[in-house]
Amino acid sequence: MDGEISPDEVQTLLSDDADVTVVDIRSPAGFRRGHIPGSVNVPFQRLPNEVNRLADAERIVTVCPHGKSSVQAARLVASHEGVDATSVESMAGGLDAWEYELDEKTNGDETEGPGAPF
Repeated sequence: MDGEISPDEVQTLLSDDADVTVVDIRSPAGFRRGHIPGSVNVPFQRLPNEVNRLADAERIVTVCPHGKSSVQAARLVASHEGVDATSVESMAGGLDAWEYELDEKTNGDETEGPGAPF
């Protein structure tokens, strides 16, 4: 893992169309309620089995609700021998620190928790 990156830096990368893959490690229901535009959902518990999906990424940023679990996720991704990313980082502060717009994808059949984006 290459450390943490601020939400402002992530937003700049996305605005500049940089080659970055933002990996949201929350549940699919949490992801549907609100996520960073362009991010992909790979829930933490499925990450070990799906890390190969990220093998072609040049730069990876992991995201969680508060910035704690994403550190562990970034370490897991960086330790995988199939990932040749030049950089694997965790977004500091998680979605709590994200001050930009979130995409929402709801299908009307939410079964998990209240309508919070986490």
